Amino acid sequence: MLVIGLTGGIGMGKSAAAEHFTRRGVPVFNADAYVHRLYEAEAVGPIEAAFPGVTHGGRVDRKLLAERVAGSPERLKALEGIVHPMVVKAEIDFLREQEKKGAALAVLEIPLLFETGAEARVDVTIVLSAPAEEQRKRVLARPGMTEEKFAGLVARQLPDADKRARADFIVDSGTSLADMRGEIDRLIESLQNRQGRVMERLRHQYQD
Repeated sequence: MLVIGLTGGIGMGKSAAAEHFTRRGVPVFNADAYVHRLYEAEAVGPIEAAFPGVTHGGRVDRKLLAERVAGSPERLKALEGIVHPMVVKAEIDFLREQEKKGAALAVLEIPLLFETGAEARVDVTIVLSAPAEEQRKRVLARPGMTEEKFAGLVARQLPDADKRARADFIVDSGTSLADMRGEIDRLIESLQNRQGRVMERLRHQYQD
């Protein structure tokens, strides 16, 4: 099985790409969605211990947590130290399950893939990319989004040019949805018979 890392900056079309992979029968693990589930489950206790007052009714208040870690690399690192191991474990469980089901490909959708070193956990990387003005237009159209928030989000992410330089494959998401889906279809066809090393490494790690 080949493990694909899917990434791209905010507003670059990751969700639409992931939906198309799913539609084509390729299983997708969404790291952001899993983190949101953790904020209502096993991450609640450790986060409350590290950041008292950011949980209510058995769930993490994401707005309060964001305010607490804003501008503090140390606090952000502490939060990542809680959440990151849980996400990696879930990714591994997902990949092992998909391999048992006989999947040829599996996708890990990770917004900060390069920023967090997650490319070491995948066989190939696919970056979604669109012109900067198109990205800005898409993101500012979201409810509650402001220029200031957008600038802050972009500042946390590796520039698009750097992502493109490090990618194994680039999908242009700045044209039509049909064109983007066509590019993904061609990638699926070219990758589905390739074997990667991630699963071999995991098999040795778990001795099964």
